[in-house]
Amino acid sequence: MDRFTERNRGVGKKAPVGDGLAAQFELDGRSVRVAKPFTFMNASGRMVGEFARFFKIPPAGTLVVSDDMDLPLGALRIRMKGSSGGQRGLESVLEAFNTTEVPRVRLGVGPRPARLDAADFVLSRFGPGDEPAVGDMLDRSCEAIAAAVSLGLETAMNRFNKVPG
Repeated sequence: MDRFTERNRGVGKKAPVGDGLAAQFELDGRSVRVAKPFTFMNASGRMVGEFARFFKIPPAGTLVVSDDMDLPLGALRIRMKGSSGGQRGLESVLEAFNTTEVPRVRLGVGPRPARLDAADFVLSRFGPGDEPAVGDMLDRSCEAIAAAVSLGLETAMNRFNKVPG
């Protein structure tokens, strides 16, 4: 979210509600609000839900960005709705909204090595050889979020739901 906000000349500041940062800027004539929770990932829905209620943003008008260890490193997956797929931060957001109809962008960080616990894996640093793929994924995720805002989720899904190759 930092990269997306900076690219769009937004400035993060303390959120008016919850524990986190917020930014607001215009993107292709649309007002965009960004929230970055400082809570533990498993409790991020608390801040996101408070933020959305404060600004009267419906679940369908929210776009959650999260990691996904079931997607290969560098892959993006945009969905309009669905389960959390076991991603606890997303699960927390879905619980806060009391619906699974929350759009999301999932960033592939997998696969998780069998020997590593899921929490240890997602909290570990990427390897030096992974840095180019991670940087590219972050750049493409900024483009995907912008496309979702400007062109709609279906167009963004058609454009970005591809495994990089």
